[in-house]
Amino acid sequence: MSGPDHLTTPQGRRIAYHQTAGQGPGVVFLGGFKSDMQGTKAVYLQDWAERNGRAFLRFDYSGHGQSSGDFLAGAIGDWFEDARAAVTALTEGPQVLVGSSMGGWIALLLARAMPDRVAGLVGIASAPDFTEDSMWQGFTEAQRAEMATTGQVALPSEYSDAPYVITRRLIEDGRDHLVLRAPLALPFPVRLLQGTADVDVPQEVALRLLAHASGDDIRLSLVKGADHRFSTPDCLAMITQAIDDVLA
Repeated sequence: MSGPDHLTTPQGRRIAYHQTAGQGPGVVFLGGFKSDMQGTKAVYLQDWAERNGRAFLRFDYSGHGQSSGDFLAGAIGDWFEDARAAVTALTEGPQVLVGSSMGGWIALLLARAMPDRVAGLVGIASAPDFTEDSMWQGFTEAQRAEMATTGQVALPSEYSDAPYVITRRLIEDGRDHLVLRAPLALPFPVRLLQGTADVDVPQEVALRLLAHASGDDIRLSLVKGADHRFSTPDCLAMITQAIDDVLA
C-alpha cells in the first residue's frame, strides 16, 4: 500500500490519511485512544469500501500514527478538531461516521457540531466522556494528588508494555467536550455495537448512551463474549452489516 496523503488543519497540525474514491454517502473511520489507521478495523473497512465502490476515509489524529505532534500534548478537543478538518476538507456531502472506542466520542462530537454532514453513525465500544467517567472517577486520592503535583499519571496498559500517561490537560479538556451531560440529538440512523467481555468500556456505557441520546432510529447490539478490540471475523462482519443497515 502506498504511503499516506497529508492534510494541514486550520490549527496547523499535519494529519496523515488514506482515502478511497467511491459513491456516497462515504464512510469515515474514527480510531481510538492511542491507536492508528493501520489497525485491523480501519484496514478491513477500507478493503470493504473498495470492493463495494464506497467512498472511504481513515486518518491519524495528531500525535497518533503518521500524523504530526506529540501524543502527550494532545487532548479530546484537538482530536475532534482534526476529525472535523478531515471531514470538512476531504469529504463531500453526508458521511457515515464509524467510531471505535474514543472514536465513538469523536463521532458524537462531530454529530453535534455538524449534523448536516452526518448520514448515520456506527459506534464500536463507544467511549463517550471516558476521561471523566473512567479515568478521573477511577483515580485514587494518591493519583489525583500526583496529577495535581506533576501534571500527569501513568496507568498500566493491556495493549503494550509502556504505560498510558494521562495528562492534566487531557482530563481538563475532556470536561469541555462531554456529551452525556446535556441533550444529545442524533437525527439519523445509529447502530451501537458492544461486547459483553469488554473490560475497557463496560456495557453500562453503551446502555447509558442509548438511554441518553434522542433519535428515531438508534439501536444497540450486545455481542456476548466480544472484547474491546471487536476485531474477530464475526465482529468485523457485524460492523459492515451495521454500515449497510445505516445506508439502507
